[in-house]
Amino acid sequence: MERREEQPGAAGAGAAPALDFTVENVEKALHQLYYDPNIENKNLAQKWLMQAQVSPQAWHFSWQLLQPDKVPEIQYFGASALHIKISRYWSDIPTDQYESLKAQLFTQITHFASGSKIVLTRLCVALASLALSMMPDAWPCAVADMVRLFQAEDSPVDGQGRCLALLELLTVLPEEFQTSRLPQYRKGLVRASLAVECGAVFPLLEQLLQQPSSPSCVRQKVLKCFSSWVQLEVPLQDCEALIQAAFAALQDSELFDSSVEAIVNAISQPDAQRYVNTLLKLIPLVLGLQDQLRQAVQNGDMETSHGICRIAVALGENHSRALLDQVEHWQSFLALVNMIMFCTGIPGHYPVNETTSSLTLTFWYTLQDDILSFEAEKQAVYQQVYRPVYFQLVDVLLHKAQFPSDEEYGFWSSDEKEQFRIYRVDISDTLMYVYEMLGAELLSNLYEKLGRLLTSSEEPYSWQHTEALLYGFQSIAETIDVNYSDVVPGLIGLIPRISISNVQLADTVMFTIGALSEWLADHPVMINSVLPLVLHALGNPELSVSSVSTLKKICRECKYDLPPYAANIVAVSQDVLMKQIHKTSQCMWLMQALGFLLSALQVEEILKNLHSLISPYIQQLEKLAEEIPNPSNKLAIVHILGLLSNLFTTLDVSHHEDDHEGSELRKLPVPQGPNPVVVVLQQVFQLIQKVLSKWLNDAQVVEAVCAIFEKSVKTLLDDFAPMVPQLCEMLGRMYSTIPQASALDLTRQLVHIFAHEPAHFPPIEALFLLVTSVTLTLFQQGPRDHPDIVDSFMQLLAQALKRKPDLFLCERLDVKAVFQCAVLALKFPEAPTVKASCGFFTELLPRCGEVEPVGKVVQEDGRMLLIAVLEAIGGQASRSLMDCFADILFALNKHCFSLLSMWIKEALQPPGFPSARLSPEQKDTFSQQILRERVNKRRVKEMVKEFTLLCRGLHGTDYTADY
Repeated sequence: MERREEQPGAAGAGAAPALDFTVENVEKALHQLYYDPNIENKNLAQKWLMQAQVSPQAWHFSWQLLQPDKVPEIQYFGASALHIKISRYWSDIPTDQYESLKAQLFTQITHFASGSKIVLTRLCVALASLALSMMPDAWPCAVADMVRLFQAEDSPVDGQGRCLALLELLTVLPEEFQTSRLPQYRKGLVRASLAVECGAVFPLLEQLLQQPSSPSCVRQKVLKCFSSWVQLEVPLQDCEALIQAAFAALQDSELFDSSVEAIVNAISQPDAQRYVNTLLKLIPLVLGLQDQLRQAVQNGDMETSHGICRIAVALGENHSRALLDQVEHWQSFLALVNMIMFCTGIPGHYPVNETTSSLTLTFWYTLQDDILSFEAEKQAVYQQVYRPVYFQLVDVLLHKAQFPSDEEYGFWSSDEKEQFRIYRVDISDTLMYVYEMLGAELLSNLYEKLGRLLTSSEEPYSWQHTEALLYGFQSIAETIDVNYSDVVPGLIGLIPRISISNVQLADTVMFTIGALSEWLADHPVMINSVLPLVLHALGNPELSVSSVSTLKKICRECKYDLPPYAANIVAVSQDVLMKQIHKTSQCMWLMQALGFLLSALQVEEILKNLHSLISPYIQQLEKLAEEIPNPSNKLAIVHILGLLSNLFTTLDVSHHEDDHEGSELRKLPVPQGPNPVVVVLQQVFQLIQKVLSKWLNDAQVVEAVCAIFEKSVKTLLDDFAPMVPQLCEMLGRMYSTIPQASALDLTRQLVHIFAHEPAHFPPIEALFLLVTSVTLTLFQQGPRDHPDIVDSFMQLLAQALKRKPDLFLCERLDVKAVFQCAVLALKFPEAPTVKASCGFFTELLPRCGEVEPVGKVVQEDGRMLLIAVLEAIGGQASRSLMDCFADILFALNKHCFSLLSMWIKEALQPPGFPSARLSPEQKDTFSQQILRERVNKRRVKEMVKEFTLLCRGLHGTDYTADY
């Protein structure tokens, strides 16, 4: 190590001739990789070593690196290089060398049987790879031969060493098969061959596992080997004896984990359900573990209880349908279900004192699905047996969902609290699912328990118990329509009786009220029972998320019943907003809630409330507009603008003519005069312009201003019309001073909603021409620094073509420059920008015939577009974008066929274009395929994917699997 100047520096890493892969250089490079502190040198060494591994010289140096006098790191590299050569370059090995290669590997494995374990494993993997490549023809009884060779008595290695080496080899063989790169037809042959060969493996494994003299390390390895083989889908009945032996081994603490793994893998293979008789024999074995399970739970031995639970769940979850089908064995299956119930209800709080109960939740889904999938008669029988079980499950789950005592919870880490939260969400999902089986009776059951708890005078109840019952109710009410449930009125009546002494309970009360907001809309007389609770909670920062989201739900669902409470809601909300109790995102939700609330009032009431609500912010904004820009007043400005835009997002006083998605954007106008939002916007327009003038070069402030108008336009639609001229003018000024993407996005909204209306066309056309000319200037100066602007510009152009192609008829629009800029944008490295440019061309090409300037530019510059598309497909663009480029080719073929047929032949003519890997025949085939397909867009996408793989040299490789 001291002689730093003689380090491979790069004898390994690149200074040496590229093919100088000698033993000495490999060793130097490995020394550099392991010991050189310089990360740059390490990386160079690693790169060089990767080349060395795949070089022809690897066949020579690998064996030399395995010499006994080398250190394990060097020997390991030699073994790895052999594996890579055998697994990836099998076709390079002459047939007459198979036998000597096999013999050499056997010899090396024997040497290393008592040497380094990591090198032994690598050599075993190399021999496994060789066996898979030679089976079944060149080496028909590979596995039997391995067993025979390692059992030979004349070996220099002791019996245990040989036995462990053989077990290692047998363990890695199926694993190597699972990850091998064998072609599909070979995979089938080899799998069949291995299935036969397991006859040579299992008797040996049984013998070693059951032999009293077998040392623990051997039995451990046997279980791992069995685990590996069952994943080849060995028939379950052939595994019976080994599974039984593995069950016996569960009593040995050293073998426990390996036994669990082996049993679970054997039971879980998809094919196992065909062997019902074997499955029925397994039930008593699993039930026989109950004493060990109880013992483990008593002793707090979480690992043992977890392992036994995994076995019970593997049998129940994978085979519930097959086992339920055996009606005469219903009692033994019910006993298994009860054992799993014990695991669900295992004492302790997840994830602190137990981690097992969560494993069982999917089992309950599966069992329920299987019961409900039977024909009516059988289903009725099983419903009778299992409804009580599922009622018990609800009790168990709600017990598990309970919070620990405040004192205990205080000691939990934030990670444990988060895991517990997720666990409760899983319980919530399970309860919602169980409702399908138990129906309305489940809600009655929960309601009765809650009623007894809250009205009983005998014993004081814990808040945890109340919270869990409410949580169960909320879980169901959130996703299932409880509007017809006769217990909800009672529940709403009980809620005010809950003495809320705790944040978790208060949160759940809030969320439960939120989950019942649709029911409240149908029963408005009950709103007064719960609304005061919600308004009271708004003042508590700890209940921020639950109280604000609940108020928002109530204001959205019940807005037409809230006018009597509006003044109170606005007053409380204003108060908490002024006191800055909530974080930014909750303030925004609160504004949305107020937007819903105000939407249902009379116009003059809305204006009055808006005035009191917004005035303080307007005054603040006026003050901020006078100040010299600095980071803290910027935050305040963005916050106020955010509050306004969230209020305007939901403040919608017009009535939708048609609520169907995808229908034309139409609404009936407001009957009582101008829209309140427009009135307010007109009042603050001057102020907003003033703020803008100081902050024009700050993207966040510009974005916040644009968001106010964008949200208002989206909500108001035609009602926004009076604002169009002044907004167009302001946008034009903003964009001319400092171009920003958010201004283009707002322009796109205006084009989308107003461009087709004659009255609004002039201001929108003027704005469109202005932003286009500014953006074209930006392109001349170099658009690479502004991918977001180019992206938004392309989307604006596409929207213009879609909604109002007339915009492209204007003489002042330089269609040629726009076209050329879009071609340039196709070459950007940012995927969204490229996607948006492709979207522009797929809107533009169909307009060739109807919009004369478009037809002209395609005629003149279409070839340039085609070349850019072919370059992208040839390898310049990410493969994930190929569908977008295929869309352009399809549009060219459909709308400009004669031009494309001329251009594509010319474009593909030059050698090496679009890729040096293509032959003239492949290019010819591609152009013919494309020109033939004018109807099926999916086919064109497939052709482009094939062609791009050819261009990149990836056709027929593992990488194609990414598609």
